[in-house]
Amino acid sequence: MVNAPTVPVSFSLKTPEGDERDRRVCDTCGFIDYVNPRIVAGVVAYSGDRILLCRRAIEPRKGYWTLPAGFMEQGESVEEGARREAREEAMAEVEFETLLAVYSIPRISQVQLMYRARLINQPSPGPESSEVLLAGWDEIPWLDLAFPSVKWALEAFRETKGRTGFAPYGNPPGTEALTR
Repeated sequence: MVNAPTVPVSFSLKTPEGDERDRRVCDTCGFIDYVNPRIVAGVVAYSGDRILLCRRAIEPRKGYWTLPAGFMEQGESVEEGARREAREEAMAEVEFETLLAVYSIPRISQVQLMYRARLINQPSPGPESSEVLLAGWDEIPWLDLAFPSVKWALEAFRETKGRTGFAPYGNPPGTEALTR
């Protein structure tokens, strides 16, 4: 196999014509490297009065508790991403009920979509979790939650228990400092 010659590529921050923001623009060809927020898909999965939590086996926040959630992959729907994350983190199979919340976290360029889902099997740790827990409300390790949005989703879940037909929750009032 013949190696193709490499052409050095360099980018500069410029405001492209017709745009309002600085973007990374290739100095050679003018290609604009748009950097857009990443989408996180996840679930608040439950069985009876117990909620599925996963202890993170990876950074960031290794050792802290979270909900099954993670970045979407190319070519998958939000629901497929949330279902895959539940399998990867907790070997969990879930049945979606409704979209629970949409969180906007500009500080880390994320949009998080969380579903309320019924757990339909016995979970066990996947490769990204050191353990899983089915916790009652009073057993949730509140001081050891990995991210503010985990707490928000758990609270939204509790507020919507037994309800259908509600608008998805968003960032709670007063949490702006956590997202910027």
